[in-house]
Amino acid sequence: MAVSGKLVVGGILAATAAFGVGVYYAQVYGYYETVVLQEVELTTLATGEVEMIPTAGFEGIDAGSSPIRYRSCFQTELSMDFLEETYKIFSKAEPRNAPDWFDCFDAQKIGEDLQSGVATAFLGQANFEFGIDRIVAIYRDGRGFVWHQINDCGDKLYDGSSASDDCPERDQ
Repeated sequence: MAVSGKLVVGGILAATAAFGVGVYYAQVYGYYETVVLQEVELTTLATGEVEMIPTAGFEGIDAGSSPIRYRSCFQTELSMDFLEETYKIFSKAEPRNAPDWFDCFDAQKIGEDLQSGVATAFLGQANFEFGIDRIVAIYRDGRGFVWHQINDCGDKLYDGSSASDDCPERDQ
C-alpha cells in the first residue's frame, strides 16, 4: 500500500503549523505571569539608594524565562517637581514592547513621550540583576510605567567582551 505524497506533505504542514502555534503561544502568553503587587522604587539623588514611592492601580507582568520581560503600569500622586528634585533621571530609556494583551503598556507611545519630554524616565534600580536596570517612566498626571533594560555591563556580557571596571561583580 503506497502512501500518497499529498498525505505526507499535508501531515508535515499540519505538524509545522501546530508547532508554530505552540511557539507563538509560549512566547506571547505562556511564560508570562501576573505580578499581583510590586513596589515601585526609584534611586535617590541624595544617597544613591532605592526608595519605594506611593502607588495605586498597579498592574504588572513578568516571566521567569528572561529578566527583560517585566512590565508594569501604575499611578502615583507625587508631583513631577518632587520626583525630578529627589530621584535620578535616566537619559537612555528605551521602553520594551509588551504583549498586545497587556493593554496598559504601549512602549512606542511611552518612547515617543520620553523623547518629546511629555514623560520623564527615572532609574528604578541599577544592576538589580547583573547587566539589567529597572527603568520607571512617569508622566505629569501621575501615570507610570516600569520595564527592565539591558545596561552597558549586560551588553558586554552578551557580546562576549570583558566588563569594564564600572560594572559590579557578577554572581556566578
